[in-house]
Amino acid sequence: MTAPAPPRPSPGRRRRSADEVRAAVLETTARLLLEDGISAVTFDRVARAAPASKATIYKWWRSPGALAAEAYFAHVEERLRFDSTGDVEHDLRTQLRAFVALLLRPEVGKAIAHLVGAAQDDPDLARAWSENYSRDRRRLAVDRLTEARDAGQIRRDVDPQVVVDQLWGACYHRLLLPDEPLTPAFADALVDNLGRGILAPCPRVPPRAPA
Repeated sequence: MTAPAPPRPSPGRRRRSADEVRAAVLETTARLLLEDGISAVTFDRVARAAPASKATIYKWWRSPGALAAEAYFAHVEERLRFDSTGDVEHDLRTQLRAFVALLLRPEVGKAIAHLVGAAQDDPDLARAWSENYSRDRRRLAVDRLTEARDAGQIRRDVDPQVVVDQLWGACYHRLLLPDEPLTPAFADALVDNLGRGILAPCPRVPPRAPA
């Protein structure tokens, strides 16, 4: 018995390019991640919803976690630009407020917490998170701080990498361990404390010898 011929494509319907398919997969994945959490991101579900070939998705991403990480980055990339106005305090405050505002969106904060947690057991997700998101975000901040250091706006002995950990790391800490609230006021306090320092201008007291 002869198998039936496959249906012909509808007139006027063209084949999508690889870039269009990839964009559709990332957009669909971001929607699933933000609406239903990382457990909703499976190759089967994304392939049906995109729609796209599951074989193509397997070719482009090593795991659903890696796909979820890249989709998240594509979703927030434009929203987290790091502007350079010439005033480093203003730029840090503006960028940190924007970051906190993003984390305070319930679906986004929940997605980030899921991604960070899942990355502990999924090396492909961890690699994708670093390569597609956190490493580039860190580089943008370090470059802006280095520019400010070269312009004499911060001390020469300041390590920009540590400053990134102090500011953005503190926001991640409050997101993942919500003992204290994550708020725009917290973002301002971080910049204030960092800019002013926490040690009072008093004479240094030598440590006491042990009894």
